[in-house]
Amino acid sequence: MTIQEAQENVDQWIKTTGVRYFNELTNTAILMEEVGEVARIMARKYGEQSFKKSDEGHDLGDELADVLFVLICLANQTGVDLTEALGKNMEKKNIRDADRHKNNQKLK
Repeated sequence: MTIQEAQENVDQWIKTTGVRYFNELTNTAILMEEVGEVARIMARKYGEQSFKKSDEGHDLGDELADVLFVLICLANQTGVDLTEALGKNMEKKNIRDADRHKNNQKLK
């Protein structure tokens, strides 16, 4: 699925099953909540925290997909074409960071 197709699929789902988009501020708060769920898994799986009984059944892929879904919602409702935005962002990074990481002694 392309990014454009993902934006279209999410929009169609919102308009049929989801009824309507939550407002932008609500979706921003939901995005932060979903990112927190990813952080919780990361801290337990790759960090030093231990899993709790309530952590069972949480899947990193599913939680990352939740983040992507809400991010796409925000893009759709604010008129952002994520394909175009990501392309421009990669161009910026390729120019700005052309040698930055290669010259970073911390990465060697």
